[in-house]
Amino acid sequence: MTKKIRILYIEDEPSLAKIVHDTLEHQGFDIKWEADGTKIIDTLRSFEPDICILDIMLPNIDGYHLCKTIKGISPSLPVIFLTAKTETKDLIEGFEAGATDYIKKPFSIEELIARIRNQLKIGSSLQTGNATVMEIRIGSVLFIPSRYELQTDGGNIKLSNRDMEILKILYANRNRVTPRKDLLLTVWGDDSYFNSRTLDVYIRKLRNHFSGDRSVQIITLKGSGYMFLVP
Repeated sequence: MTKKIRILYIEDEPSLAKIVHDTLEHQGFDIKWEADGTKIIDTLRSFEPDICILDIMLPNIDGYHLCKTIKGISPSLPVIFLTAKTETKDLIEGFEAGATDYIKKPFSIEELIARIRNQLKIGSSLQTGNATVMEIRIGSVLFIPSRYELQTDGGNIKLSNRDMEILKILYANRNRVTPRKDLLLTVWGDDSYFNSRTLDVYIRKLRNHFSGDRSVQIITLKGSGYMFLVP
């Protein structure tokens, strides 16, 4: 008998929670729904989920702090944020808190299921000594955020803080347009000419890092931004 995938779902909106819970359960997942994030620690230990789906705007504790708590207990647990927040800075704050994916409300159940399966596929963990390292597969390149590292066929590449910030934003918006201005304001705090030219340098560096895989592209959309195309 195949073991069911266990999902811990934290959402305080009952009507949405019921739809998501019932649909995922019908699809064969073992799903545990909690409305109060402050009660999560005991549930984590007793339920032992394979993945967590987390709303950001919760009563008593916000999703960012809750995600940090969850990752402190289970560092390798994939966490998908569900949120109505749409600004890039919110994406960055979510990833800095430990989220591995992000879905903006409203969303389709089909997309959520696809994201769950994708996270379980790419979010496998490696044991390196006593450290658990989260992997993100981007084409043929392995992205390991905790090491600030890309593993390519040509060798390992160390990333700077700025490289990491830009790559995380592009990956969060993969296969969608990332506005250039949003990148500049989030990473540098302003969209001055100097910072704009500096961004061009970082984009060229990232393109070069992924140049060994033609299925991964960073496309510049003039007057708009960038599209990070991944398979």
